[in-house]
Amino acid sequence: MALRCVCIGALRTGADFRVNNARTFVSTAFLCRRSTPLGPMPNADIDAENLESVEKYRSYTRYLKQAEVTNSRPAWWKTYRSYVERNDPEHGAEKVDIGLPYYRPSRTKEAKERKQMMRENKKNVELERACRLRTFKIPLDRVHETWEKSSGPFHVRRLADHYGVFRDLFPMAYFLPQVPLRIFYGQDNSGQVHYGNRLTPTEAASFPQISFDAEEGSLWTLLLACPDEHLLDNETEYVHWLVGNIPDGAVQAGEELCHYLPPFPARGTGFHRYVYVLFKQEGPVDFQEDVRPSPCHSLVDRSFKTMDFYKKHQDNITPAGVAFFQCQWDESVTDTFHNILDMREPVFEFIRPPVYHPPQVKYPHRQPLRYLDRYRDDKKHSYGIY
Repeated sequence: MALRCVCIGALRTGADFRVNNARTFVSTAFLCRRSTPLGPMPNADIDAENLESVEKYRSYTRYLKQAEVTNSRPAWWKTYRSYVERNDPEHGAEKVDIGLPYYRPSRTKEAKERKQMMRENKKNVELERACRLRTFKIPLDRVHETWEKSSGPFHVRRLADHYGVFRDLFPMAYFLPQVPLRIFYGQDNSGQVHYGNRLTPTEAASFPQISFDAEEGSLWTLLLACPDEHLLDNETEYVHWLVGNIPDGAVQAGEELCHYLPPFPARGTGFHRYVYVLFKQEGPVDFQEDVRPSPCHSLVDRSFKTMDFYKKHQDNITPAGVAFFQCQWDESVTDTFHNILDMREPVFEFIRPPVYHPPQVKYPHRQPLRYLDRYRDDKKHSYGIY
């Protein structure tokens, strides 16, 4: 009887409910029987009508301690954390620092040096005059050098973490890149590698000029790998360049374990990351197991895992620097596949053929006014201007 009354009310017009020029829709809701909860609901012991009786925390510290205790108690309901941990067992796990130890300079010493510099600047008449006349020029080289020695490594680590470099090359590990890398491509050093900038495969066709600050008598290992390029296994990389036992920062004098191979991001796969990793050695290392044949034009031989390489030599090498750039397909990649790798080029996008136009005739009878637009060289259409 009640359902019948509801259905009748749903068919009434707006005038029956004293609403002009409108039609009223009444929705019926069917209540389903809810199962009994398996335990007490959250905050079930709080009387919402008498909030004055609830105990006050009176300080943020007491509230934080009580919240931590409550959060650690087991609950009968499923939380967001339980769902995430079921799909990803390593979620929230603490990552291991595998880099060089970082020794932070004394803040008191830094403050004294900053105050001393400010006093000297205030006494400098030429500096005051240049600032007043707006002719003072800030030396960007000194600014960049100061940045590299102070907050630069932390910024680079955040950038590498943002681009997933640690996640894909060093799973469950990270390091603080304390040794800045200066990498330049081209004869005029126009293509510099920063931290995620874009370069074309044509610019990176030949090996770059690399320099970094190294102590006298130190040995280093340089690696160039791409975690996005492998054609068969998503968990494996291709090694593009590997040089070991580099003395005093001179890369050309090191032992080349795998010669340089230009980037070859496949067509239709977007941007690929190419990561330079610099390792500091404790002493001379025997890399006989990691030597590739020269020249190495086989992608099977170039299959590589950075984490496995580090685990093999972790007692002798420590990651100290990182730099990376991004590459997208261009015409030079086709030449790399055909002439260097000696294989067919894989294409992961539809290459649309050019639109076919019949040969142009001198007197185009029964053709539209825009007939000549098909044969323009500059591709600029003259819409209706005749």
